[in-house]
Amino acid sequence: QVPLVEFGGGLVQAGDSLRLSCAASVHTIRTYNMGWFRQTPGKEREFVAAISWSRDNTYYADSVKGRFTISRDRTKNMVNLQMNRIEPEDTAVYYCAAAPWGDIQTMRPDSWGRGTQVTVSS
Repeated sequence: QVPLVEFGGGLVQAGDSLRLSCAASVHTIRTYNMGWFRQTPGKEREFVAAISWSRDNTYYADSVKGRFTISRDRTKNMVNLQMNRIEPEDTAVYYCAAAPWGDIQTMRPDSWGRGTQVTVSS
């Protein structure tokens, strides 16, 4: 497992934009597939977006495709999730995740951050 720390959650209004960031080690940022998941009370954690370690290929859940963008900043050792046109249904705790192998389409993280709350008011 590797340490991951999320930043950037908060309270926003529907239609706003918000950027989440995940800080990790140099080794993690450069060699792990990275992703974001989210969870609401009473529901299972669900996949949001992922980016591959080698070519920065990306993959998104249908519910966020076209609105969210995941990116990797190797100069700052961060993975970002830009959330645009946020909807009330996006309210959740968002978790940064890392997986040392596998496909981003079937990402199975072995490391998780503690999560950051995103609340969207209508």
